[in-house]
Amino acid sequence: MLIRDSAACPHEQVMDHSVLFELLHPDKVAGAKDLMCSIAHAIVPAGTSTLPHRLHKSTELYYILDGTGTMQIDRETAHVHPGQIVLIPPGAVQHIENTGSGDLTFLCIVSPKWQASDETLVPE
Repeated sequence: MLIRDSAACPHEQVMDHSVLFELLHPDKVAGAKDLMCSIAHAIVPAGTSTLPHRLHKSTELYYILDGTGTMQIDRETAHVHPGQIVLIPPGAVQHIENTGSGDLTFLCIVSPKWQASDETLVPE
């Protein structure tokens, strides 16, 4: 049985400026090697946003856990809140802004698994 607790694991700031912890990644977590995706727990602190970026080959899903924000994918913008899931297609330029007073937290599900070589920042 594999159980991971995001509260017990260190989060660190990543390239897009979110604060993230890889919950399950087939290359990084023993016991998850057959997983066909990766799942991370992300935090965007109040008053901040991620930098515009894209995943070239992978589809990404954001499942909003807590807080509110504005999601931008290419030229589309929408308000997001807990209980919603956002589909981000491969190649789309995306970022999310925290519009609330507390942390915006969400799960990032990437299929196929997230790889550094697949992600790039996009100049604003």
